Amino acid sequence: MNFDLTPEQDQLRDAVRALGRRYGHSYFVEKAKSGEHTTELWSEAGRLGYLGVNIPTEYGGGGGGITELALVCEELAAAGCPLLLLVVSPAIAATVINKHGTDEQRKRHLPGLADGTQKIVFAITEPEAGSNFHRLGTVARRDGDDWLLSGRKCYISGVDEAQYVLVVARTEDASTGKLKPALFIVPTDAPGLTRSKLDMEILSPENQFLLYLDDVRLPADALVGESLDAGLPALFAGLNPERITVAAMGAGTGRYAIERASEYTATRKVWGGRSIGSHQGVAHPLAHAAVQVELARLMIHKAATLYDAGRDLEAGISGNMAKYAAGEAAALAVDTAVHALGGAGMTTEYGVATLLGAVRAGRIAPVSREMILNFVAQHVLGQDKSY
Repeated sequence: MNFDLTPEQDQLRDAVRALGRRYGHSYFVEKAKSGEHTTELWSEAGRLGYLGVNIPTEYGGGGGGITELALVCEELAAAGCPLLLLVVSPAIAATVINKHGTDEQRKRHLPGLADGTQKIVFAITEPEAGSNFHRLGTVARRDGDDWLLSGRKCYISGVDEAQYVLVVARTEDASTGKLKPALFIVPTDAPGLTRSKLDMEILSPENQFLLYLDDVRLPADALVGESLDAGLPALFAGLNPERITVAAMGAGTGRYAIERASEYTATRKVWGGRSIGSHQGVAHPLAHAAVQVELARLMIHKAATLYDAGRDLEAGISGNMAKYAAGEAAALAVDTAVHALGGAGMTTEYGVATLLGAVRAGRIAPVSREMILNFVAQHVLGQDKSY
């Protein structure tokens, strides 16, 4: 059991930390409030190779794994720049295409994903079905050699920034007549694909959308993989990286909040010239939050290590646990930081209340804490399925 990063991973962490701090939380907030995107940070991270650390070197990536990408997610978040598109583009889309795409799909998409010039977002959630792929209403049907996609998707991040969206649909299995999942790489400017922006109470430079697919016509090679048999494995290939990188982003956000609060409470003096951090009523909640964040980081590291070792079942359990732990820890850390700062904690200047919406959402998405508890109860504790 080794808790040390490799020298290359240490260098990556230090470099990403330096990049994130050069931009900082004020940059993130400014972009979000002005309705702009973090284009400069994304482009620089791509040029420096940080967006493609998990993509094979033959496609311009770093040749690492989800462990390295989790480091990137965590360190940018710890600098106050939690970039959600790191989860959907390099973590989900690049992993799915690399593991289950055709050779042509890899050549077409992975180099751009690696250097940040291409973004592919992910669309599974629907208004009625949520993310339950067994009940998805988006259907793909054959029309000659083409595919026609029809349906609706919701809470789809970053569609306005991306060239493609990876759409999860259902299509009929000719051998059984049953519907089975399939993934399609859909251009965001495809005829029949329209979007509507959702107004969210979350301060983020990345927007959320409703998507409408009205007989979107796609060529045969838009289907991920060589056949429909690739659909289910491709879908599951993206879920563990999603949970691990979301957890890493949450842990980084928690670290950022605790650091901001610790700096303030160590220097703020109110009673008798002593810092407010010298009082246990202030220090203990922050210390408790720090413990929870560190525990989440350990589970993230375990989950990423298992995933990169190809131990998918164990990684699924650890990844879900990591996502649960990090979601709870991040929400606790930000709330504790706001409280420790008092009135200052609610100002934009001090940069912690600006994260309240995002960390609350982290307990809901991409999978709710309750569904994770269902998963653990069933797969770890051996209980009957409850849903």
